[in-house]
Amino acid sequence: MVDINELQFGIETFGDIVAKEDGSLMTAGESIRQIVKEGAIADKLGIDVIGVGEHHRPDYSVSSPEIVLGAIASVTQHIKLATAVTVLSSDDPVRVYERFATLEGLSAGRAQVMLGRGSFTESFPLFGYDLKNYDDLFNEKLALYDQLIKEKPVTWSGQFTETLKEQDVYPKTDYDGLETYIGIGGSPESIIRTAKYGYKVIIAIIGGQAERFAPYVDLYKKAAEQFHQPVQPVAVHSHGFIADDEDEAVDVAWKNIKANFDRIGLTRGWAPMSREQFDNETQVGSFYVGNPEHVAQRIARTIKLLGLGRFDLVYGAGNQTAAQREHMIELYATKVIPRVKELLSEDK
Repeated sequence: MVDINELQFGIETFGDIVAKEDGSLMTAGESIRQIVKEGAIADKLGIDVIGVGEHHRPDYSVSSPEIVLGAIASVTQHIKLATAVTVLSSDDPVRVYERFATLEGLSAGRAQVMLGRGSFTESFPLFGYDLKNYDDLFNEKLALYDQLIKEKPVTWSGQFTETLKEQDVYPKTDYDGLETYIGIGGSPESIIRTAKYGYKVIIAIIGGQAERFAPYVDLYKKAAEQFHQPVQPVAVHSHGFIADDEDEAVDVAWKNIKANFDRIGLTRGWAPMSREQFDNETQVGSFYVGNPEHVAQRIARTIKLLGLGRFDLVYGAGNQTAAQREHMIELYATKVIPRVKELLSEDK
């Protein structure tokens, strides 16, 4: 059963380079400043969370999301500030704790840690890690992170991490610790690991119908109970684009989301996205594209189907313009979210 009063809605950007109105591209710096502006808009309109991705490649502008979130914190009052995701496997858990504890203090308790193994792997060679240790790196670093967020002196030794002996970390948080999510791509092992630690789960649904993830939600709940951990509200994030006109939304999304997925697919062996595939994703799959009513109907269905506590819409994929991105955020906040809540209330 979905609790309308507790239901949260977020937006996420992976830091795609923003297009200018003449079709040329902004610089990375201009794109970053645009994200800060969008965070302020989202906060003013009452969106619950903004997530900023971490990437180390030329088609994205943000490699240090906590810095961008700190800038957003300075121009907002209420919105939660999350990464999407922090690639813990190629990071230092001590530094992750320190950066987020700093953001927590700066934002007066609005920081959210979203950890992941990394669907992009550029950070591994960049920071001196071997991909053959992909799983072991995350497992060990997550275990250390879990000790650090208790904010007590830590004694620790591991294969990939520093040895600590009764080492304290600073700053301490003022707001009951760091709220932590684990980003899941669809691995049962990842679901079980998240439940074991008692963290919240956010499932990345970037292709196919939401129904196929229902078993993962059930697995999380069962695992949490078996580990005697609280069953936390489940979150989902998926790509989308909203415009006043249905055809305009589809045209913009087809141009930009296809280009984005095809570019990524070159390094992953994916076939170029066909129009048939795209249309299927926008009608029954994981792309929430269309006018506000169409998108609201589809989000409401997914929330009800999976019993979600939070839905994040990934915006700005590809090289959309600043005006397109800002208007999408406005429509999401003022048209889509109220309509989703209305639809879910009608189903009670």
